[in-house]
Amino acid sequence: MSAPLLFQPTPYALYGFPNARRLTSHASAHQLIEVWDTPQLGRLYTLDGRPMASVGDEFIYHECMVHPTALAHPAPHSALVLGGGDGGTARQLLRHPEITRIVVAELDAEVVRLTREYLPQVHGGAFDDPRVELVIGDAADFVATAQQKFDLVVFDLTPPDSPAASLYTGAFYTQLKRVMRPGAALSMHLGAPYYHAARAATLLDGLNEAFAVVRTMSAFVPLYGSLWTMATASDTLDPAALAPAELAGRLTARQVKDLAWYDADAHAGLFSASRVVRDKLSQFLKPSR
Repeated sequence: MSAPLLFQPTPYALYGFPNARRLTSHASAHQLIEVWDTPQLGRLYTLDGRPMASVGDEFIYHECMVHPTALAHPAPHSALVLGGGDGGTARQLLRHPEITRIVVAELDAEVVRLTREYLPQVHGGAFDDPRVELVIGDAADFVATAQQKFDLVVFDLTPPDSPAASLYTGAFYTQLKRVMRPGAALSMHLGAPYYHAARAATLLDGLNEAFAVVRTMSAFVPLYGSLWTMATASDTLDPAALAPAELAGRLTARQVKDLAWYDADAHAGLFSASRVVRDKLSQFLKPSR
């Protein structure tokens, strides 16, 4: 039976997708996982009622979360995905042939199972690639005991007010830097500046305290009902400073092609926030050091 699928990002905003059909609902040990089919974005899944990914637009944020940092890095060979149980981030990382090892540290095995079954377009067979290692369990525990180091880290997680809360802290960033190689970079979701400005600013403050170079990215994501902000952080790497000619050359040399959203022309705009977004975040950001 069809019904509206509604999301309420704040007490004062409501949006959704008419004529949605719920395909499955499963309460795991960690969260409620639901898969829906919609006329607008095709199949999508939610965690505890929050929109996570749809087959119709997941490429926007997965491409933005992976390629700017991967291409800014001169030679990335390994990547760590925190969360990412739907496989979308791993699929994008696999486009870079020089990346030979990807670890996906996902808390909930049921997210992997259900998205593999219902949203195969998102993972695209990523978990069947021998370069990808899936580790089920708390990502913080994995980082605390990991012996290997990584060139790229992607926070493909639920927001801070969720089971992933402990991964958005200064203490965790300190642990994480232990497994990041010199020159490594991370990317992270911040949220919608119109709905989550205070949360985004808090995350940026934490990143700025832990890393020397922090940059924001933004793109409109239909599933999230808004412009969506993300960030990159590193002690040395600055994806926003990558010159267009250098970026185009690396895309060609690494044979990263046939992307749906991101390319050399989109790169500069991705890192160029509008004045209204800057003003929105500046209401909450702490003064610069």
